[in-house]
Amino acid sequence: MKPQQQICEVMAMPPRVDKQTFRDAMSTLAAAVNIVTTDGPGGRAGFTATAVCSVCDEPPTLLVCLNRNASVYDTFSDCQSLCVNTLADGQSDLSGIFGGKSDMDQRFAAADWTTAVTGAPVLEGALVSFDCMISKRVSVGTHDILFCEVASVRKQGEVGSLVYFDRAYHQLKSR
Repeated sequence: MKPQQQICEVMAMPPRVDKQTFRDAMSTLAAAVNIVTTDGPGGRAGFTATAVCSVCDEPPTLLVCLNRNASVYDTFSDCQSLCVNTLADGQSDLSGIFGGKSDMDQRFAAADWTTAVTGAPVLEGALVSFDCMISKRVSVGTHDILFCEVASVRKQGEVGSLVYFDRAYHQLKSR
């Protein structure tokens, strides 16, 4: 009996959408605005991020996307913990500060901070803060995806959320 020959079809990949078309489409997805912070071997650092989402609840895990060209990349690549601080409706100024080119001392001087379980900076007045240990890192394209197991949560009551939609900030009020 002769082995059967396997036939493999080579499928051509469809053309990719261009970068600007993708960015324009992504601007139609509303996203919470977050300040992601750490304080590890490389020092204290933070950046603004909308690329944050839930992965699963057992164990409670978030993912955070970090551009490898970001000024904070080296600091975050050396750390084991971080805090995802989701901004409340009146904190849009912090998003600009942490998304800009100011030095870390200036960024952190713009708000009040505490720590929780991991030692990462927790923003006072944030809508919610997820204090996390980084459990896995995966590189895709220009970014690293940080998988973060949640060690503790701090949540404000009765405040609204800051979201980014159509390239602008919007405030969502709680019921």
